[in-house]
Amino acid sequence: MTEKSDGERRTGLLNGFAAYGMWGLVPLFWPLLQPAGAVEILAHRMIWSLLFVAAALLVIRRWAWLGELLRQPRKLALVTVAAAVITVNWGVYIWAVNSGHVVEASLGYFINPLVTIAMGVLLLKERLRPAQWAAVGVGFAAVLVLTIGYGRPPWISLCLAFSFAAYGLVKKKVNLGGVESLAAETAVQFLPALGYLLWLGSRGESTFGAEGAGHAVLLAATGLVTALPMVCFGAAAIRVPLSTMGLLQYLAPVFQFLLGILYFKEAMPTERWAGFALVWLALMLLTWDALRTARRSARVLTIERARAAAVTGAAMSPVDPGGPVVIANPAEAVNTVNMANTVDTADAPKAGPERSSAR
Repeated sequence: MTEKSDGERRTGLLNGFAAYGMWGLVPLFWPLLQPAGAVEILAHRMIWSLLFVAAALLVIRRWAWLGELLRQPRKLALVTVAAAVITVNWGVYIWAVNSGHVVEASLGYFINPLVTIAMGVLLLKERLRPAQWAAVGVGFAAVLVLTIGYGRPPWISLCLAFSFAAYGLVKKKVNLGGVESLAAETAVQFLPALGYLLWLGSRGESTFGAEGAGHAVLLAATGLVTALPMVCFGAAAIRVPLSTMGLLQYLAPVFQFLLGILYFKEAMPTERWAGFALVWLALMLLTWDALRTARRSARVLTIERARAAAVTGAAMSPVDPGGPVVIANPAEAVNTVNMANTVDTADAPKAGPERSSAR
């Protein structure tokens, strides 16, 4: 059983590294699609993603969710909202990479956890722990520093962060699996994307086919580039603890940041380094707080299980029909209950925003 569990965990970790690694290296792919513009690339991504995901669902024969979704208008409306929000996210990201703003795009995914927390407070009225408040404050200071450094608000980063946080919030309400959700969203996107490409072709401005077979294959590969990381992410999410996935999510912006500096040779003046340093400090606070809370939750859970086991053991002890009830190892039961009573109630887990990473 342990060997199987360890094997599952290793498989999950490999899939997690694969998913976030592909998302981190995707800035290398979008420039290959030029001279196609960002909107044309986006439209192809929508169409080919649907085809690849539909093929995957056909292979695994997972279609039961579709009938249930079609019978729930509220869920369909939420899927439409999710499709609209992720369209903005994808479009801005593709444009940013192909316009020489890879570092600023990476910042958007660095600050995404902070924006997610802020939206949880503002929209869901969630309560934050002190460390989370500190992280949000440091993140806000980072945005101010970067605004001074760029001479303007880092609107690319903010647009990516807020759109992806909103996307995560809507997906939480929809409650569909990653592959199923992507299929539903790209189905919503399909007709507008197809209409745009047909319109572009009628004007003689489409690059699909006009730039050669290789370029057409690369445009079609946008579907694989979108679907494959999502499949790997789904395989990781069911095998790896949420705390581990929370740490893995930083791989993607780290890779993007390094690509922006080392490969694309984007400038990083001192004030930008200062802003990024503040963002990383905020993320360290968040990570420390999340790990501490997870340890406390695990300790409380262990003690509660021990208490339940002690009570169950007492109830199940053998009884002599002709004599008094005998409790098995009563000293251990008393010690367990006393130990549980010494736990500080502050160690109990508090309600907070559910973390998810999907792109």
